[in-house]
Amino acid sequence: MSEHAAVAKLKGKFPDSVLDVVEFRGETTMIVKKEDIVAICSFMKKDLGYNFLCDLCGVDYLGKSPRFMVVYNIYNITTKDRLRLKVPVEEADARVDTVSGVWGTANWHERECWDLMGISFNNHPDLRRILMADDWVGHPLRKDYPLQGPGREPYKGRYK
Repeated sequence: MSEHAAVAKLKGKFPDSVLDVVEFRGETTMIVKKEDIVAICSFMKKDLGYNFLCDLCGVDYLGKSPRFMVVYNIYNITTKDRLRLKVPVEEADARVDTVSGVWGTANWHERECWDLMGISFNNHPDLRRILMADDWVGHPLRKDYPLQGPGREPYKGRYK
């Protein structure tokens, strides 16, 4: 299988930033350094035409290092081409620079990721809860979050 054209261009521009490339079932995923995510996303949009951020989410790999991965699903509307960028994030420093200056849709996606996963986005214009109540404790999509919520008795099954 030949390398995706955007991968070759990204490797040419940011040779030290691309950590891994995975091709699976026709989908291309690039794992990149978190320090360069804004520059990489700007390059993907301005130079390669990936003008739509479809989704941004966090993945929790509890027990592994790095614990988190921030996933950016991007799309080139003209060529109908999709790519996935992933950024590894350590639990001790669960912060990534915001890409809301590149794609406006990142504003809401990053707020959701912070609210549910606890991954913070540096320089975000309005990083506050979007789904959970303002006084909610914790981040409910983390794998170590209590199933019944904070301060609740563990679920014991159905009572008969």
